[in-house]
Amino acid sequence: MKRRQFIKSTLASGLAISVIPQLAFQTNTTKISYEELIGKGNPNLYGDGYQLRKEAHDALVSLKKEALKSDIRIQVVSSYRGYNHQNKIWERKYNRNINNGLTPQESINKIIEYSTIPGTSRHHWATDIDIIDVNVAQPSTVLRPSHFEDNGCYRKLKLWMDENANAFGFYLVYTNAQNRQGFKYEPWHYSYKPLSSQYLLEYKNLNIKNIIANENLLGNAYFYDDFISKYLNENILDINPELL
Repeated sequence: MKRRQFIKSTLASGLAISVIPQLAFQTNTTKISYEELIGKGNPNLYGDGYQLRKEAHDALVSLKKEALKSDIRIQVVSSYRGYNHQNKIWERKYNRNINNGLTPQESINKIIEYSTIPGTSRHHWATDIDIIDVNVAQPSTVLRPSHFEDNGCYRKLKLWMDENANAFGFYLVYTNAQNRQGFKYEPWHYSYKPLSSQYLLEYKNLNIKNIIANENLLGNAYFYDDFISKYLNENILDINPELL
């Protein structure tokens, strides 16, 4: 069995408890609180125009300083997002899709092309960032994959990050690997591995089905067990293997 398949299989076995409602949210060995894992905690956050845990913030400051030497001015356009923030995004998109004639299940499937279900976002951990380069002319919509490829305005940023980001602890989350499933390619989304890898290990102990039900998420009646299982294995686990 290949390393990536083994890792995904091992993590998936933990996440599989999410389809068994009676199981507890956490194991007795959990070190990170349930509230922090789903974006309802009260973490100490640092940053100017963004919010990260201190270790991730300090690493980002160093990364940005180094990027400036190559005339790249990194700006964070999204960092920590609490549960309520993510839920507002979810409800806005869900209602818009329904108003446009989509069924509830179609609306949910469309949302999770790029957006996470509230309570399951990596941005809840204050370890992940979405970035652009503000030393170039800005497009009207900044977070589009095409801007980071070929002759896109952020191509220089992408190439620089490919070469240097890992040295500062940051790794691309949703890669363009040919067989990767789940969320679509996001060349702007980086995660601070020294912290986020620990959060993911703790997160796999949570009962995701109960989170969705107990938080009364809009559309939760359509989150069937097979959908939850697929979401866990593809959207949460099928990420850059360096982050597993």
